[in-house]
Amino acid sequence: MQTNIETIYQQYIKPLPHDEQLKLLAKMAEELANGEEKIEMTKKRSIMELHGLGAEIWDGVDAQEYVNQLRNEWDHRP
Repeated sequence: MQTNIETIYQQYIKPLPHDEQLKLLAKMAEELANGEEKIEMTKKRSIMELHGLGAEIWDGVDAQEYVNQLRNEWDHRP
């Protein structure tokens, strides 16, 4: 594989003017970045991956007291 890449570089890329090499590099970078994005977008996710996320925030908080506090704030809003 390395030999093939080196051959392509020597025969087709190296002879290109500098600005064309830069355009080719930008095009390749764009294609590679979009390929990663497509892979991430097509990866199926499960809602269960969020299970337990942020649980430490609620550690030691009484749920009923929290709801009562919120309701009290709502009653005193202008």
